[in-house]
Amino acid sequence: MLSAFAQAFRTQDLRRKLLFTLFIMAMFRLGSFIPTPGVDSQAVNKCLAQQSDASLLDLVNLFSGGALLQLSIFALGIMPYITASIIIQLLRVVIPRFDDLHKEGQTGQTKLTQYTRYLTIFLGVLQSTTMISLARSGNLFAGCSERVIPSNSVWTFLLMMIVMTAGTGVIMWLGELITERGIGNGMSLLIFTSITARMPSQLLTIGQSGKWGAVFAIIGLMLLVSIVVVYLEQAQRRIPVQYAKRMIGRRQYGGTTTYIPLKINMSGVIPVIFASSLLAFPPMLAQFGSQDSRWVQWISANFHQDAWPYLTTYALLTLFFTFFYTAITFDPDEVADNMKRYGGFIPGYRAGRPTAEFLRYVMNRITTAGALYLVIVALIPSLAIIPLHISQGQMPFGGTTLLIIIGVGLQTVKEINTQLQQHHYEGFLR
Repeated sequence: MLSAFAQAFRTQDLRRKLLFTLFIMAMFRLGSFIPTPGVDSQAVNKCLAQQSDASLLDLVNLFSGGALLQLSIFALGIMPYITASIIIQLLRVVIPRFDDLHKEGQTGQTKLTQYTRYLTIFLGVLQSTTMISLARSGNLFAGCSERVIPSNSVWTFLLMMIVMTAGTGVIMWLGELITERGIGNGMSLLIFTSITARMPSQLLTIGQSGKWGAVFAIIGLMLLVSIVVVYLEQAQRRIPVQYAKRMIGRRQYGGTTTYIPLKINMSGVIPVIFASSLLAFPPMLAQFGSQDSRWVQWISANFHQDAWPYLTTYALLTLFFTFFYTAITFDPDEVADNMKRYGGFIPGYRAGRPTAEFLRYVMNRITTAGALYLVIVALIPSLAIIPLHISQGQMPFGGTTLLIIIGVGLQTVKEINTQLQQHHYEGFLR
């Protein structure tokens, strides 16, 4: 990987793209430290110093690089765009028009992208309104008596909402700039930047508390899990496909052999994000209930990240969403119909329904292995805090973070290698 980056910097065109990407990532991090107008930065810092455990909004704070709890102009981070993208994908199952747009090629994808942008801004308005309301009521920082938003004016509320929503739009624009003029997928790289930016400070905090042994254990665990994730993320089952020979006029077509690559983890990190998001709702609802209520006390006692009810529900939700999302993204009937249309078949299986049943059988077995792999990776950080004697808020990585970091790293390195090969071919042809 390092050799690919070194070689890319020696190539003028790729060096310009890499420097542009690094510049945009630096601008994104800079915006995470600029406070929103109307926020008392000193009060926010005091409240952050009093937070010992993981926040209920830790998932959103993770994808914003810590900007959420600092109430900066980029407080919402990339989360509205991620949510909008997932909703648009799920609507393909419910709304036939969206599925038709997906099949239209570049024109349809452009329209879906435009719908995603509109939905991102709408979700930005909703989430910024919720965040400002939580901050004003004192529920954003539990146990902190400081007023992080001193003014109760309606105009201050509207100004903060507009600035945070505009920050979401700017982040979306920065991500698209990286995709068009830089290296890699812009949105993925901004998420990568947000996650990795917090790791050094969290490790340093653990070390300063006198637990340097835990720091080295965490680093070793991260390397071990990273090796496993890299291996399994690239693992795939290749289904051989043969195409029959066809004579059209005087030309012969087909007669080739290829394969269908079925990844073990076809759903990516989406199931873990879905499961984490759903598990954040019960504690958030409990904040608005009476502390004397039994359901509030039960949620407070059992829905924290080192309790067995929480971990069991987390595992079951991850399993469910893995099968659910894989069923949405991969349709065996559609693949079998496309193969039949172009004269393709799997050796030993007739084209059409038998091929679809075979693909469905293989996908169920592969998805089972992929779901178990996601559950194990997602639960390792939560289980590791018990022997390390640290809180969940001090853990510098989670299953979601490692999957995202490694996935984005692999994708970026593959794109760099592709552009390097293209550059060498162009130089040879010249």
